Amino acid sequence: MSGGSFDIDAPRWDLTTFTGRLKHFFNITDFTTALLPDSRLDEAKALVESCRAGSVPPGTPEEQLHYAKKLYDSAFHPDTGDRMNIIGRMSFQVPGGMAITGCMLQFYRTVPAVVFWQWVNQSFNALVNYTNRNAASPITSNQIGVAYLTATTTALATAVGLNLYTKKAPPLVARWVPFAAVASANCVNIPMMRQQEILNGIAVTDENGNKLGHSKKAAVKGISQVVLSRITMAAPGMIILPIIMQRLEKYKFMQKITYLHGPLQVMLVGVSMAVSKLEPELRDSIRGRYGESVQHVYFNKGL
Repeated sequence: MSGGSFDIDAPRWDLTTFTGRLKHFFNITDFTTALLPDSRLDEAKALVESCRAGSVPPGTPEEQLHYAKKLYDSAFHPDTGDRMNIIGRMSFQVPGGMAITGCMLQFYRTVPAVVFWQWVNQSFNALVNYTNRNAASPITSNQIGVAYLTATTTALATAVGLNLYTKKAPPLVARWVPFAAVASANCVNIPMMRQQEILNGIAVTDENGNKLGHSKKAAVKGISQVVLSRITMAAPGMIILPIIMQRLEKYKFMQKITYLHGPLQVMLVGVSMAVSKLEPELRDSIRGRYGESVQHVYFNKGL
């Protein structure tokens, strides 16, 4: 591509379709981007910012521009533009999530093992939630601490309680305890970590990115969707995989390689809102300024 302008923020795929959204999220969650050095990420950011300023370096291929945007989206916060810590990036979710989920599913029989791996998982989740929060809604260190302790306590209480309760239940039921703990903790961890958004609202914009105001209802909707999506993403691996392992472990060859059960489980695990739904004062303000021309507002719900 010759020097000039290039709309690097234009969607590469049609995000109004499921296939387009799937390709977009596969793109930004590519775990190989987490292996790149900070210097390479900073180069990508510089290229993206140059394109946004209306100046594409002469001779830059379009594919290189798309790859730079991919690296930017995978490593830099959409609100602040700051480079995110590697563990909290969505691109680290595949290797990090696989390892922790596999260990939770494998080491569920004893209380100490349950406590340890649930603590590791909640620590990991808290960091991810904080890293991907809506940065326009600041949160204090005390609020972070309370959110982390509350979620961890919820997960441990659920896991240990169910672990003891299922001692006499069928073995498969006990294997589902980690999922119940993860689901219950997500219902606490995410809202607590992002409580400022619920209390103060989040910025909503029109389709062109023009800020229209702050909405608490948009925050509640966005956070609710995140909670549901986190639980839904965990469900296939944490519900179906125990059934598979329960059957596999009956075979003699599996009983001879118990030391590989953990690694095997690790490998197997592998928004808009209508204006009419907003708070009355914000809705009336938007109607007063824009009439009926703005029907929907848009916001960053976080990940």
